[in-house]
Amino acid sequence: MSGIDLQGMVLLAAPSGEYDRRIVLLTKERGKITAFARSARKPNSSLLAATVPFSFGTFHLYEGRSAYTCVGADITNYFDELKTDFEGAYYGFYFMEFAAYYAQENMDGTQMLNLLYAALLALENPALDNRAVRYAYEVRLMVQGGEFPQDVVKEESLSKGARYAFWYMISAPLQRLFAFKVSDEVLGEIEKKQDKIRGRLIDRTFRSLEILDSVTNIH
Repeated sequence: MSGIDLQGMVLLAAPSGEYDRRIVLLTKERGKITAFARSARKPNSSLLAATVPFSFGTFHLYEGRSAYTCVGADITNYFDELKTDFEGAYYGFYFMEFAAYYAQENMDGTQMLNLLYAALLALENPALDNRAVRYAYEVRLMVQGGEFPQDVVKEESLSKGARYAFWYMISAPLQRLFAFKVSDEVLGEIEKKQDKIRGRLIDRTFRSLEILDSVTNIH
């Protein structure tokens, strides 16, 4: 086995055996990969906090024939503020599950990882509407996945404001993607249209989205 350092984020984590943990990483260099962290669930393990969802940094791995083994990590952001926000955390879990759907092994994950990181930062910003952040993230990720119907910007059933918002979400630079603001009426149009687009083009349901929808309906 050879050692390798990959920059990425933990999307999913699950127990493996008595003390180990299985993690799914979205990495810049190799896209979505699965790794096992030995003894990561032991209280004194240096990997205990590094192998949970939202952890972002550089992961030190050994590449085996069929799986990676994580032996260390230098975490630069745990998104602790987001994880203490009940509603924001569920948005974050959905964002990661949505990224896991589109990510593939051995792809260049730079754009997708940058988008996810920026979206989680946006969720931590109290000045931004989480619903607008969600739909901007969905649209841009589907654009990156080559599935989003960009002719939506010409759809006459949408108001001028909604058409402009879709154009903005498709084409705005990442550093400004989540900074746009729209009225509640326009956001409602975006919500209805994007929910239809996602339902038509994606052939699965997301458990995290079902939970998110129930949480936001309660609130």
